[in-house]
Amino acid sequence: MTKKLIEVALPLEKINAESAREKSIRHGHPSTLHLWWARRPLAAARAVIWSSLVDDPSSHPELFPTEEEQNKERQRLFRILEDLVVWENSNNEAVLNLAKAEILKYTNGNPPALLDPFAGGGTIPLEGQRLGLSVRAHDLNPVAVLINKAMIEIPPVFCGKPAINPESRCRLGNAWNGINGLIEDVQYYGEWIRNEAYKRIGHSYPQVSVPLSQGGGKTNVVAWIWAHTVKCPNPACGCEMPLANGFTLSKKKGNEAYVEPVFDFENKRITYTVRLGGKKPANEPKLARGANFKCIMCGEATTPEYIKEESCAGHLGTTMIGIIGEGTKRRVFVSPDAEQVLAAKVEKPEDYPTGRLSDDRRALWTPIYGLDTFDKLFTNRQLRTMVTLSNLVHEVQVVIERDAISAGLDNDHISLADGGTGAKAYSQAIAVYLSLDNM
Repeated sequence: MTKKLIEVALPLEKINAESAREKSIRHGHPSTLHLWWARRPLAAARAVIWSSLVDDPSSHPELFPTEEEQNKERQRLFRILEDLVVWENSNNEAVLNLAKAEILKYTNGNPPALLDPFAGGGTIPLEGQRLGLSVRAHDLNPVAVLINKAMIEIPPVFCGKPAINPESRCRLGNAWNGINGLIEDVQYYGEWIRNEAYKRIGHSYPQVSVPLSQGGGKTNVVAWIWAHTVKCPNPACGCEMPLANGFTLSKKKGNEAYVEPVFDFENKRITYTVRLGGKKPANEPKLARGANFKCIMCGEATTPEYIKEESCAGHLGTTMIGIIGEGTKRRVFVSPDAEQVLAAKVEKPEDYPTGRLSDDRRALWTPIYGLDTFDKLFTNRQLRTMVTLSNLVHEVQVVIERDAISAGLDNDHISLADGGTGAKAYSQAIAVYLSLDNM
């Protein structure tokens, strides 16, 4: 009985090291295309597929009669595999061709097709394709299907084609290899969307003023830190109590920061000031796991049932408790101010996406708090941003199709789904990547 290499031995140390290394790779890795649960390392998938198709030398005593000769041949296969799993060799034709030759040798020139019925993030079909196999992939989740199409189906259709955007055409002419043209166009039209979005909604995302103690001036905001609020159940208090897990913003040594609540007992209001240093925040609202909170102004404890009732009645509020901004060497932490709070107060867009969420508690727990439709999971500013970006992806397709026709692509009006390779299909292909970037 023929044994495959994977059944006998593998250079696990090298495979494990390269698999772990992928976690720190950002540029060019599929994980940066779109997040996916439990994404498998490319190196591990590549190793498993290849070693499942290549015979172990012990299966061929006519070629390797002694144990010494078998070990020698096995070490040769290990060296091929060790080169194959290195990230920098992912598209190295010499390394890939050597690996493919071994597959062809041990499958009589007719390697089997690869089927992945639960393709997910697409690691297995991608690596099967890289090794020259005929691949079939399926998934029930439409996002997974889109990711697989973006990684596996679309690039070969436009491989070797020049970029069609005016800037790249003037700069580089027709000197294009692989999918570099596709990459250039995704970057160019992504920048087009960014610039148009800034014109339309940039005023809703102002820069923040940095205290002199952190360098002064203005900087871009990395994150606005918000907390949900409900009215304190204590009639004598009645403030909008925050439902925050904690007030610590940063535990990084030398750049610690936390939020300090400031109480206005006369007007029953709480404001928030960001403090620097490693001091443990006092009077935090979270009491224990789950929805157990206390009012940080009067100390009254709330029950999970009270919070659910208030939220379902439409009384769930929000308050900004801190801002994190870009710094020259490290992040800066800033207290909320009137400008930042006002900028976040925008009206809901007209055509925002909605739809009822599942009542299955195993999927989502938000409906028990009255957050039972998709739009309720986002602030108005977030909704407006998502709608703006979505609209721009549609608008840019018109621009791309026009530029593609000017660059010489066929104006055949055939869509990508119908097997088109002309201007219309190309505009839709670029839109797929721009949509994933906005998800």
